[in-house]
Amino acid sequence: MTPGIAAHDTPLATGGRFSGPDGPPGREPVTAVSDNRQSRPAEAARLDRVMDDNARYEAVRSRDQRFDGVFFTCVLSTGIYCRPSCPARTPRRENVRFRPSAAAAQAAGFRACRRCRPDAVPGSAEWNVRADAVGRAMRMIADGVVDREGVAGLARRLGYSTRQVQRQLTAELGASAVALARAQRAHTARVLLQTTGLPVTEIAFASGFSSVRQFNDTIREIYARTPRELRREPAARTTPAGAGAPAAARAVSPAAGAPGRVGLRLAYRGPCAVREIFGFLARRAVAGIEEITGEPGSRTYRRTLRLPHGWGVTEVDERTSPGGGWLDCRLALSDLRDLTTAVQRTRRLFDLDADPWAVTERLAADPVLGPLAAARPGLRSPGAADPEELAVRAVLGQQVTVSAARTLAGILVTAHGTPLPRPDGGLTHLFPEPGALAGASLGGLPVPASRRAALRGLCAALADGSVVLEPGACRDEAERALLALRGIGPWTAGYIRMRALGDPDVFLPGDAGVRHALPAVGAGPAADAAWRPWRSYAVHHLWNAAAGPAGPPPAAAPAGTVTTVPVTAAAVTAGPPAPKEPRP
Repeated sequence: MTPGIAAHDTPLATGGRFSGPDGPPGREPVTAVSDNRQSRPAEAARLDRVMDDNARYEAVRSRDQRFDGVFFTCVLSTGIYCRPSCPARTPRRENVRFRPSAAAAQAAGFRACRRCRPDAVPGSAEWNVRADAVGRAMRMIADGVVDREGVAGLARRLGYSTRQVQRQLTAELGASAVALARAQRAHTARVLLQTTGLPVTEIAFASGFSSVRQFNDTIREIYARTPRELRREPAARTTPAGAGAPAAARAVSPAAGAPGRVGLRLAYRGPCAVREIFGFLARRAVAGIEEITGEPGSRTYRRTLRLPHGWGVTEVDERTSPGGGWLDCRLALSDLRDLTTAVQRTRRLFDLDADPWAVTERLAADPVLGPLAAARPGLRSPGAADPEELAVRAVLGQQVTVSAARTLAGILVTAHGTPLPRPDGGLTHLFPEPGALAGASLGGLPVPASRRAALRGLCAALADGSVVLEPGACRDEAERALLALRGIGPWTAGYIRMRALGDPDVFLPGDAGVRHALPAVGAGPAADAAWRPWRSYAVHHLWNAAAGPAGPPPAAAPAGTVTTVPVTAAAVTAGPPAPKEPRP
């Protein structure tokens, strides 16, 4: 299942459950990393013991959205499975069974409810927290690794045997890696059927199926419809009254050589501080690969994506509907086989699988961060659409301001980026690949020679696999490999771990903004121990506190104005320095 894609159907205000474990309080915070290394978070284990099937049934009776994606309700009398918040009549207790994943429900012979669309819920926040093999495997499956490399490729990346991986996934999720990937392919196919005019045969292969027969059988089994019947079904038929979300117009089949365009909704759970996310990305938008159009409240973020089968452009609107629960997104892909990967990378960038209720529960209880958490409910910790790009930009950001780092990245894109076949608005390039930068002189960058050497060393390590930052990579191993490189210190490694690897529990004690914000809010240097396992979100609260109190959006340029940065060297020397990064 591809979590969180709603093909212009139900607005999904959904929820999670995990407050996460308490990390060891005595650990030295300089390395700024998570302590979530046990096989399962302590909070998850507690909930497994406390929340029995009767408690789950009570969540279903109350239509509690916080549990959407945490478990699925299977109804014996109808043969369908639903999300806990399904608006349909609550089934009798003796007719209900529960499954930990949509794939497990499908494997048990249940088909997806056409009213609540359980296959479109946001992904479980548990996989962001967990650093064990199952958590890493789920992040890789979501990124399409099984579709591209099979279960053997997944096991190889995890460092386990195929049998071990299958056993662990089946034990925890009730489904094998193949079944999980199959559910994801089926959902991708539904999105393509209901949002594009592509021929059914092309959709079968674009969504990852190896044959048209397999595609037809799977769609009939999961949705109780043939592909053509599913296509004729209105995509917005399940939108609740008053949601104000019209169905998308059916996209036409792309012309030869033109990218396929798909419109969809990216679901999220709980409150979401959308204005802060767009502000964070706007301040860091690099000319050529990113742009922001419009004014606060109605902005659109656009960026290029380097994908396994080609390239793409993703654009996400800041506007939210009165019902909330999703962000409108449009994707232009040179190869539609990259749809699943492009959606997941966009979701990671906006941190849409987060569990804001669990984060707020922990941070709001702290006397220091409590007021900040109340002022900005649903604050997210943006990830990265391209982890390797983020790592390069982190090195460029050493000892300079955010604006200067953005300028440097723009220079790098202009000199070494891969031009798009045709410009798309202000988007002209893909970010340079590590292999291209590893052997480049980088003489056009107005930075010290030591910084250029650090960039080349990082890119060489990324290119030869010494440093692995892919979805599901081991965070501890990646950090150790980064710290072994000349010019990479705790701040850079921590920032990469927080954003490129999506670790929710990273603290940056050496960051200038954090250092200034801590005394301003009355926090001591060791206050972060109380914020585990959500210290990444605490860092964003501190950054926002340093920037000023939450309030109405500032005045902006007229609508339609594109936010870019001039690619010059003048701004590089401006601003206070960030922490130095000496060789460890």
